[in-house]
Amino acid sequence: MSAQKSRFRSARTYGRSDRDGFIHRSWMKSEGLPNDVFDGRPVIGICNTWSELTPCNAHLRELAEHVKRGVWEAGGLPLEFPAMSLGETQMRPTTMLFRNLLSMEVEESIRGNPIDAVVLLGGCDKTTPGQIMGAASVDLPTIVVSSGPMLNGKFRGGDIGSGTDVWKFSEAVRAGEMQLKDFMAAESGMSRSPGTCMTMGTASTFACLVEAMGLSLPYNATIPAVDSRRRVLAHETGRRIVDMARKDVRLSNILTRESFENAIRTIAVIGGSSNAVIHLLAIAGRIGVPLELADFDRLSNGIPLLVDLQPSGRFLMEEFHYAGGLPAALKEIADLLKLDVPTVSGQTLREIVADGECFAPEVIRPFERPACRASGIWVLHGNLCPLGAIMKPSAAETSLYHHRGRAVVFESIEDFKTRIDDPELPVDANSILVLKGCGPKGYPGMPEVGNMPLPKKLLAQGIKDMVRISDARMSGTAFGTVILHVAPEAEAGGPLAIVKSGDEILFDGPARKLDLLIGEDEIESRLATWRRSRPPSKYTRGYYRLYKDHVLQADRGCDLDFLVGKSGSVVDRESH
Repeated sequence: MSAQKSRFRSARTYGRSDRDGFIHRSWMKSEGLPNDVFDGRPVIGICNTWSELTPCNAHLRELAEHVKRGVWEAGGLPLEFPAMSLGETQMRPTTMLFRNLLSMEVEESIRGNPIDAVVLLGGCDKTTPGQIMGAASVDLPTIVVSSGPMLNGKFRGGDIGSGTDVWKFSEAVRAGEMQLKDFMAAESGMSRSPGTCMTMGTASTFACLVEAMGLSLPYNATIPAVDSRRRVLAHETGRRIVDMARKDVRLSNILTRESFENAIRTIAVIGGSSNAVIHLLAIAGRIGVPLELADFDRLSNGIPLLVDLQPSGRFLMEEFHYAGGLPAALKEIADLLKLDVPTVSGQTLREIVADGECFAPEVIRPFERPACRASGIWVLHGNLCPLGAIMKPSAAETSLYHHRGRAVVFESIEDFKTRIDDPELPVDANSILVLKGCGPKGYPGMPEVGNMPLPKKLLAQGIKDMVRISDARMSGTAFGTVILHVAPEAEAGGPLAIVKSGDEILFDGPARKLDLLIGEDEIESRLATWRRSRPPSKYTRGYYRLYKDHVLQADRGCDLDFLVGKSGSVVDRESH
């Protein structure tokens, strides 16, 4: 068959009768593929971030087999390929440093290989957004299959949530309220199966956003990882991606401005991770949709927390799924959504939400009886964060929404760890903890250290929350009055760099203000001194240098500047 007889991209590789066609088909036949699979059927790439170093994704090989069944059944040719796996709990210094590297690998793997559509298999926090970023820069038909949440944790007859209860137990040990042996006993019951955090961490959040944006089949976000229905969903996804390839339904047909707006409103409904802000901004930059930091506050303002899930609530992802999953939750705000957007299922969001049904109103609350009135993302501005900072109000102590206090400053994470439990540390409950050097350039990679543990001496006094400010991120499983993503970061010369212990800071959440209470002349003087004293970077080679030289600030999604946008799917030259 000649390449001209098929409109599929793969025909240029497999549909030729010349030497190059011989080479491409011959080597693939070594895998046991018969002649007719190269006769014009769509080739479906399965981008798999499986890894034994990423427990969240440890079962993705099995899910890939179910995707393949559906692809074969629908008349496609499935070809699985690996991509860098970013295990949040194992990788150092932080997986966020490597999200963009994963996106580069995914982009060039899709573009460089003869595939017509792609299924992205991801789960752990940075794998899904990194994969979508890469796929968006190529823009072929694309569907996501998430790994799914793990089973509920169990400890002494009750449920415990990954991440959230780790932070709680750790602080209880430091406060003398929990014995170390009990802390260690909880460890074995926390993670009982493959899958992502079963709290509303970043992985569960992003799986929900993927579903809300129409990039997955319904219920992809909530079906537990080990539930047989996730394998069914993978099978059905294999069928569906073949149909999308034949109809040429590209990622840009699904990822519209309206779908991003739906995702932002979904963050409020579910009490989603603050990390979603950075990832959505980066994806929007790749696909070419205008999206700004201010949109997150404007679009989520007034939408309460309806999914009563840790860390902002009580329950876990299993209960969320059994209660009706994301369609039931979105049905409560249907009048606020853009319902006529298309989805990869072939249905509109309107049709999916109409079928939603809530079976547990304590888990998925009605709009008039929310779990928390304040939700979504607050975007703060002021002289301490000229390009913005964010806070997740549903995870914070309401008594701290308005706060003025003196800064206790830590110049680095090492400085923090050395001094936070010093009995002589000049800190009280009214103080504001300030951490520097943990932004995209400063760490590098912007780690999840913004939810700083409280000083031990304050925990002993019963203090459970304080205002904390940094240029870092925090885990979606974490909680507290934590102000994050301060931009510009300290390493980039933002005003955060020159905050001193004893400086007064004013935080007014409802007014979205974050100000360092010193004069502008003093700020400029301190910044000038700071610039003169900067040491040279210790990162002089490799990916670390590439990242630090080109990473954008948090308000622009922390992508690399030269990766914004897309190059498309066309490759003009042959390899031989």
